[in-house]
Amino acid sequence: MRFIKPSLLVPLMALVIPGAALAQSPTYKVGRPPTEAELHAWDNVVGREGKELPPGSGTAKEGAKVFAGKCSYCHGATAIEGPAPRLVGGVDSLSTKSPKLTLGSFWPYATTVWDYINRSMPQDNEGSLNPDQVYAVTAFLLFKNGIIKEADVLDAKSLLKVQMPNRDGFFPAKPEATAKNGNWKPNWNQAKQASR
Repeated sequence: MRFIKPSLLVPLMALVIPGAALAQSPTYKVGRPPTEAELHAWDNVVGREGKELPPGSGTAKEGAKVFAGKCSYCHGATAIEGPAPRLVGGVDSLSTKSPKLTLGSFWPYATTVWDYINRSMPQDNEGSLNPDQVYAVTAFLLFKNGIIKEADVLDAKSLLKVQMPNRDGFFPAKPEATAKNGNWKPNWNQAKQASR
């Protein structure tokens, strides 16, 4: 195997480095910076605290109608059949050999359910539901999972109060130092402790 002589390395670097620097310069003259409206359209993620939730409301009864018209094609009429993953059931199945990952058994926050429906559903027309429809479908699915009552109205305030069955089944949001050396350790028995 031949190596480059050190005397040739400096001239070679003098040729390569300016090319790399030019490749990094923002003078491609292709595209444009996004407008405020375009950035706002992409900046629609709702966190677990729900600060970004828009005004609107919905009930499970209203959500059943929206679900039947926009969601049942993939998830089935009762949200347990169809080609897409089931959305109902599976509570207490996570520690079994055949866990059923549904929004009732796995998802830790109702705001995450709302956000996912808002941005990603229906699959053939993502983001097409208005906030009232998203609140209604969320209410319908939470009702079908036994988390809220059928007459409960979901809105930006009430959605934050929903306690999902697996809320304590994940690592804490702000880990505390638990080991003698100050390092954080996951609490694998967290769900069991929360139920005591």
